[in-house]
Amino acid sequence: MTISVVMVTKNEELAIEAVIKEIKTFVPEANILIVDSSKDRTPEIAQGLGAEVIRQYPPRGYGWAIDLALKSAKSDIVVTLDCDHTYPPGAIPQMIQYIKDGYEFVDGSRLMSSRPKNMPLPNYIANMTFVYCARILFNLPVNDLHSGMRAYRRSILDTLNWDPSGPALPVELLIKPILMGYRCKIMGIQYRSRIGYTTLDRIHSTYWTYKRLFRLKYWQIFTKKFNNPKGEISIDSSIYG
Repeated sequence: MTISVVMVTKNEELAIEAVIKEIKTFVPEANILIVDSSKDRTPEIAQGLGAEVIRQYPPRGYGWAIDLALKSAKSDIVVTLDCDHTYPPGAIPQMIQYIKDGYEFVDGSRLMSSRPKNMPLPNYIANMTFVYCARILFNLPVNDLHSGMRAYRRSILDTLNWDPSGPALPVELLIKPILMGYRCKIMGIQYRSRIGYTTLDRIHSTYWTYKRLFRLKYWQIFTKKFNNPKGEISIDSSIYG
């Protein structure tokens, strides 16, 4: 099965080299595809290390960038990864193995147990609040709605429709395929220290998180998915990477 690792970058020149080299160490066969909206040397560094770079400038936001990345990657397995060094490429081989074992997508959870030491307390509280809201709305054992590290079969991405406008797209890319009946493995991953500076707009992201959750509930109620069995969810509480 062919593999693509896709990332969205915006001024990540401090982290990009380390992240790409680590991907190449653990999945040397993977095609690395980056949608870049940087003003710095990120795209030049990435191309020099063999990554395929698609420029999206001026920036259109994370949702539109990851939308382009997911639609541009044509491999059998598509792995998403944030490019700030917080997610461990060392966990990718286990994700790929779960896809080969029959799961249709894999969620890398940063919140499998206690608060990760590298996650600020306000971020942790917000993330857990989102998780409990999703559990109440959908009765699903999810535990990290905003993970930037997942693996998908290309075939399920081709069947999904999502709204790329606004932040918090990972929420939709987790909940919707489960409601559509796809098999999901949730596995624990390390959450590491960030290289560079965050550009997260917390207020805007919070608004869009709840907007996506309640919009998905509306979609679930007023489509046949409301009466269909949810996809199988299996949890591996080990921490990889």
